[in-house]
Amino acid sequence: MIGSVLLVILGIALGLAAGWWLPPNGRRPVVVRRGGARRILLPFSGESISRRAMDSALRLAVAEDATLMPAYLASVPLTLPLDAPLPARAEAVLPLMEAIEQRAARRGVVVDSRISRGRTCRDALSRLLASESFDRVVVPAGDGTESGFSPEDVAWLLAKAPAEVVVLRPGPADHDVVTGAVVRGHF
Repeated sequence: MIGSVLLVILGIALGLAAGWWLPPNGRRPVVVRRGGARRILLPFSGESISRRAMDSALRLAVAEDATLMPAYLASVPLTLPLDAPLPARAEAVLPLMEAIEQRAARRGVVVDSRISRGRTCRDALSRLLASESFDRVVVPAGDGTESGFSPEDVAWLLAKAPAEVVVLRPGPADHDVVTGAVVRGHF
């Protein structure tokens, strides 16, 4: 009996040494250890988003092993119920959401997209902040004429967000944005 136990132990030791426990591609599986679920919110309200803001959010997500949560802030007119369908807006924003997900996938970032509704973009963001928890919020700042948050909205967010806020404002000559115009894959 002791001899058979020793043979089993010896067989296991030789098998481990030979690498039989490795997957067929020869690599050990990657174990992701999270010190808690980290989430980075990337809100936007138009059909494009600042490339610098998105790239910064992706770099943070990679560095912190966090989930990126792009969130479209949909403004619903007062003449419609808050849960009314908005097919034209959905048709315009879904390619951008897909483009964000594809860019994140290329970097190995997990994406959990959201659409938040409100009477204004600030109202939609307020509802999202009340219903979800985030470790960080990355917002593109604008000057009111381009995509991005107005100075008033940024000040409101800095006062109200229960998370760390990163505001990115590209230089005056930087108009590089991500759109859903060239999305390869699911469409």
